[in-house]
Order: sequence, then structure tokens, then C-alpha cells
Amino acid sequence: MPPARPTILSRSSILTTDFYHRYFAELSTRLYDAGSDQLEALAQVLVGATARQRKVLLAGNGASAAIASHVAVDLTKTCGIRAVNFNEADLITCFANDFGYEQWIARALDAYGDEGDVVVLISSSGRSPNVLAAAARARERGIEVVTLSGFDGDNPLRKLGALNLWVDSHSYNVVETTHQSWLLAAIDRLARGGDLA
Repeated sequence: MPPARPTILSRSSILTTDFYHRYFAELSTRLYDAGSDQLEALAQVLVGATARQRKVLLAGNGASAAIASHVAVDLTKTCGIRAVNFNEADLITCFANDFGYEQWIARALDAYGDEGDVVVLISSSGRSPNVLAAAARARERGIEVVTLSGFDGDNPLRKLGALNLWVDSHSYNVVETTHQSWLLAAIDRLARGGDLA
């Protein structure tokens, strides 16, 4: 039997392999942009809403809105924390039509938010005008603000929360995957119990 021929990778195969190695290396690094203390603070803020008999509100645009939906369901189902998001097309288009797109999340907070609630605002760039307007409105109304952002370290959203988690990347998918991972890690932490408020 002749010896097996060595596998010869084409240049494109090598470049493809290198891309995935670099991509997942960056993603794994970015997951540590928030330390354990910040993630524990996130878990405590979320469970604190229930301790005060309040709820968690979540909002974002595009993929960040999808993350808000996923997290709201898991908080409710897995952790028993009342959580809602504002992703109904009729709600968005009604408020955007009547008050402008930049104000629709703020108006949703007016309609659904109560003093003592927690709002989690998610924006990859940290510069979405409707998310920034919502943060300002929440602070005016006594709603605790948690922000998740990325891109530039000096983005305006990063300055508006009681807790601000930031991903040091300009890649949308890296930022979004990291945001979702952090939020789901906090949910799993709450689901497992332990020393929680």
C-alpha cells in the first residue's frame, strides 16, 4: 500500500483558517472586556428590580433589539424577573410616526416604565440617537440605566448609566456577540443562585 499523500492546503484554505483563528481569538479576548465584578454587578442590578417589585426593560436597534428580545424572555422564564422589550412593529411605528424615530424608545419608557425599574440600553456604537434619548429620559424618571456599547471608548452612551459595559471593538458582530454573552452569563448566574441580593 503506498504511503498516504500529505494534505496540501491551498492558499485560500490557509487564509480562511487564519481568519477564523483571528476572529475567535478576538472574540474570546473581548469577552473579558467586562470583569467578573462588572458582570456580578449586572446580575445584582437585574435581580434588584425584582427585590423592589419592579421590572427590567430592554431596548436597542437591529441586532441589539433581537438581543433585547432574547434576554427579556430568558429573564422572565429562567429567572422569574419581569422583563419586557419594545419590539412590536405597531408600537415602534406608532411612536416613531407621532414623535420621531429619535424619541420612540423614550416614549415607550414613558408608557411602560415606572420609577425604580431598570432599563438595559444596548447600542454597538453607543451613538444611536434614540438610545441616547431613552437614557436621558430614564434618568429623569428615576429608572436605573444599564448600558452596553462598543466601538469608541468615549461614546456618549457609556457615560449615561449607573453601570456601563463596553466592548473594545469596532466589529458589529463581535460587539453584539459579546453583549449577548454577558447578558446571558448574568442570567445563568442568577438561575444558579448563590449569594444574591
